[in-house]
Amino acid sequence: MVHRIIEWSLRNRFIVLALAAALFVWGTFSVKHNPVDAIPDLSENQVIVFTEWMGRGPQLIEDQVTYPLVTNLQGLPKIKYVRASSMFGMSFIYVIFEDNVDIYWARERVLERLSTISRNLPEGVSPQLGPDGTGVGHILWYTLDAPSLDLGEQRALQDWYIKFGLQNVKGVSEIASFGGFQKQYQITVDPNKLLYYKLAVNNVISAVRANNNESGGRKFELSDIGYIVKTSGYLKSIEEIENIPLKTQNGIAVKVSDIASVQMTGETRLGIFDQNGEGEKVGGIVVMRYGENAAAVIENVKAKMLQVAKGFPEGVKFDIVYDRGELIKQSISSIKRTLIEEMIVVSLIVIVFLFHWRSALSIIIQIPITIAISFILLNAFDVSSNIMSLTGIALAIGVIVDNGIIMSENAYKHLADRYASWENEQKKSIQS
Repeated sequence: MVHRIIEWSLRNRFIVLALAAALFVWGTFSVKHNPVDAIPDLSENQVIVFTEWMGRGPQLIEDQVTYPLVTNLQGLPKIKYVRASSMFGMSFIYVIFEDNVDIYWARERVLERLSTISRNLPEGVSPQLGPDGTGVGHILWYTLDAPSLDLGEQRALQDWYIKFGLQNVKGVSEIASFGGFQKQYQITVDPNKLLYYKLAVNNVISAVRANNNESGGRKFELSDIGYIVKTSGYLKSIEEIENIPLKTQNGIAVKVSDIASVQMTGETRLGIFDQNGEGEKVGGIVVMRYGENAAAVIENVKAKMLQVAKGFPEGVKFDIVYDRGELIKQSISSIKRTLIEEMIVVSLIVIVFLFHWRSALSIIIQIPITIAISFILLNAFDVSSNIMSLTGIALAIGVIVDNGIIMSENAYKHLADRYASWENEQKKSIQS
């Protein structure tokens, strides 16, 4: 079979050259469209289910949230196993699917199952899916350099402006905020005053909820003009919360301010983010969507940052603390330099040892063509250009030229034997 292929190739050299040229052009096109990353994505095909139930201990979270979710999610199709962890106020469940399962199909199956499980969970507990990213999806971290803003204002700027702007970038799954204070109205109840006015904490909670609402009425017409009736009751200041009535005692309204103090403060934190020992910082993590080109997403995020920064208050700017784009550039540049050096060294060695320019040229041409074809296969199997894949190509250069050298030496040996036999026949004919 091999002899027939070689014979056919020798008889149809122009067809072989045309096919090689076409594969080289296709491979060059594949190089430009192959996803580029610094590290390979070896994470499992997983869907994360996150549940928050603040104020509860790990054992209660495990019994009433994690265990019911795990036992129900284990029956999903094409699933390998389910892992879970419970901590104070939070539950994390990792549903691991088979490697050939489409990630968005898996997320749909998990959502379908969650819709039936939620009614068996405690009131107010709502499981939600994590971002459609992988374990190596954190491609860029940034903080805000804002000396004129306090931590609460920085976090508000991050949550209500920057996050929404960067989430629109193609390939971004989530912008995870960290650091600072999340502003909230906090009502600190005095238990002695509650006892004096014969009230309970639930009475305060119900009163605040009832007074922080908006109700709609009907539409009525007057003089051929339609009017929509509604009541707007959302709380907008500390004073409005303090003036909420709780009950009437001896004809006098008991207000929130009579039994509690109201203030604007930050939500209770479990940790802080410190940068270089210079104090707390507020920032975000850019999480890349599954299967996207890391280099392209990072460039798009940086371009979007320039647009978002135009709306910042004076003196505020981005400070990028982790950028995988730089690691990608350095890694790819190092591998490219190694490939070029190997190609040059191999070409020189082939020329010196064979000392026949046509044989050396036929072997040297194999290197770029084979490398270009390898990128066609990388795209076909959804493998990105990273340190491991490009290093494998670099290591395979020696194997690539081995076949050409062996074939050239074999052809040279057969031609030399035939030439020697022809010379012997010529000598015999002359002697005779």
